[in-house]
Amino acid sequence: MTSTKTYYFTTVLRSVFTERNVEGLGAQPTYDDIGNFDDFWKVMDGPVISALFDQKWYNGENLTNDQYGYVLFENKILGLPRIRQLRVTNHSCTVHEIFQQSIRECYGPYSSSRENRSSYLPENDTITPNAWHYQTSKQLSGRSTSGLISVYGGGGFVQELTPNYNDASAQLKDLNANLWIDRGTRAVFLDFTVYNANINLFCQIKLMVEFPASGGAVPSKSFSTVKLIRYVSSMDYFVLACEVLFTAFTVYYTVEETLEIRHFKLQYFKSIWNVLDVLIIVISYICVAFNIYRQIKVGQILDELLKNQNSFADFEFLTYWQIQFNNIVAFAVFLAWIKIFKYVSFNKTMTQLSTTLSRCAKDVMGFSVMFMIVFLAYAQLGYLLFGTMVDDYKTFSISIFTLFRIILGDFDFNAILTAHRVLGPIFFLTYVFFVFFVLLNMFLAIINDTYSEVKSDITTQKSEFELGDYFQKSYEKMLDRLNFKQDRIIDIQNALKSAELNRDGVIEFDEWRRNLKARGYADVEIENVFSRYDVDGDRVLRDDEQRRFKADLAAQENHLEMDIKDLNDPHDQHGNDQASNGNEGDNENRIAYDKFVMLVHRIDRMEYSIGNIVSRIDNVLNKLETIEKGKMKRREALTKILNSISEDDKMSKEMKHEHLERMIRDELEEHNTDCTTQVQSVFKKARAPCAPGNGR
Repeated sequence: MTSTKTYYFTTVLRSVFTERNVEGLGAQPTYDDIGNFDDFWKVMDGPVISALFDQKWYNGENLTNDQYGYVLFENKILGLPRIRQLRVTNHSCTVHEIFQQSIRECYGPYSSSRENRSSYLPENDTITPNAWHYQTSKQLSGRSTSGLISVYGGGGFVQELTPNYNDASAQLKDLNANLWIDRGTRAVFLDFTVYNANINLFCQIKLMVEFPASGGAVPSKSFSTVKLIRYVSSMDYFVLACEVLFTAFTVYYTVEETLEIRHFKLQYFKSIWNVLDVLIIVISYICVAFNIYRQIKVGQILDELLKNQNSFADFEFLTYWQIQFNNIVAFAVFLAWIKIFKYVSFNKTMTQLSTTLSRCAKDVMGFSVMFMIVFLAYAQLGYLLFGTMVDDYKTFSISIFTLFRIILGDFDFNAILTAHRVLGPIFFLTYVFFVFFVLLNMFLAIINDTYSEVKSDITTQKSEFELGDYFQKSYEKMLDRLNFKQDRIIDIQNALKSAELNRDGVIEFDEWRRNLKARGYADVEIENVFSRYDVDGDRVLRDDEQRRFKADLAAQENHLEMDIKDLNDPHDQHGNDQASNGNEGDNENRIAYDKFVMLVHRIDRMEYSIGNIVSRIDNVLNKLETIEKGKMKRREALTKILNSISEDDKMSKEMKHEHLERMIRDELEEHNTDCTTQVQSVFKKARAPCAPGNGR
């Protein structure tokens, strides 16, 4: 991962390999000054080879065998450095017929189709026979490399440098003398890896010099510093424990998000925060998988290197993926920071940014189309006008970034002025006017107008959660608890004084209970407090017990007073700060009073509604009681009728049954009709509104 020591490690290695001058009289080139074949061989056989293979200490003493093979005496070279060349074939480009008689050879720009894979042995004997034979990328386990001019394959003509200054220098001189690089050369790479055990860091170094078809040389370099051996120190094992914990959390949140997806289905992905959660989980699994793979692969490579140290140690693959791993982790951390917006949007201030951006998104996107049309038009114009002369406009993509830099105030006006005395100033002035003064300020106007609307809307509504209110309520709750404890102590002290009114020197439990019972305390509390100081259990507090009781009460009272004072001091300071804000404090007080009036009004309406409900319940009960009395009366009447019919001897048995059946049917119908009417009237009244003018 990235750290300060990683930066300094990379900076030191870059300095020693690319900023040293070739020894000699006058201004000698450094690696960054390479401009032709001659400069290339001077630098390679000079500063580069000297930095790779130190021979002596600064005082002139020779190095021992154990001290050899280090860069700057601290960084161990792993395996052998390797120099690799890529070439193109002759006649890989077309010469116009006018010049075909005078120009016999043509070497085009590099591409895989033009690559020369044929051996070209030198006329003289050589100590570098392998350097003249092509090896494929599969044989070299190589991968393509992106340069400043082109993208190059992983194969080529390869020479591994002997780990000795004199032998390596002789190899370079032999390659130079036999024209190892010529017109067909398009790129030369020097690859090696160093390891610093002091800080447990690897640095994979690639020095690349491109020889374009236009002639000359374009040097570039890559220093990739990574930590491949992860677990060495105690701090590393602490990181391992954190990684295990991170993996456990990832699995837990995976299960949680899976359950939510099963429950909400596609509705789940309509929230941007849910999509962000899924993205973080996916990235986390990628990081965990690569962490395991990297640990296994590094061990295999190091084992092979220890078995055969006289070969090239290829750490390029691992270094590349370690850098990608670092990039993925950085992206995951970025998303985790963005997710904080989800949890801080709980008051007016925090929601203003997100609400403003979401509300003006459509307007900004619509205007961005117009902006990009004008912006890309100027980028294309700059590329076509100055691309052949000004470095900042040499490609269309670089021209785009150059125009962005102009917006930020970083530009080189003299370069375009030198390129064209008339078109340069016109291009610059019109771009600044239309893009910077007009279009860019339109974005600001859209955002500012939306922000004003959002701010006015938010001031009229109460946020879901106010951090200040939370602390205010916490303070009030804490103060209430302390005041409650203080009131209890005062009540107990007063009870002690009241119980001593009979001046008998002792406090009996009945006196104690009677005093505290009058103050609203429960029997359990009274019993617990009394028994705590009634050591002998005789249900009487004597002088020594009373003194201990009073001393404890005094100590508790002093402690509570100190707590209340400590609690009030920062709150008073906060109150003074709010008072100094003037109108802002007044607005907060006004809002609190309005809220209080609203609550009082709601309580009044609630009491009125409850009163109506109680009265209607009484009416229902009265009606039900009336119905019950009616039932009793009809039952008595029915009994009398039955008795009279049964006692009448003049009627026949069939007539008695018929007469009895008719009377019972009439009574039941009348009874059912009365009951239904009464119950319906009761429930109609019960459903009536509880308060006038209010539906609830």
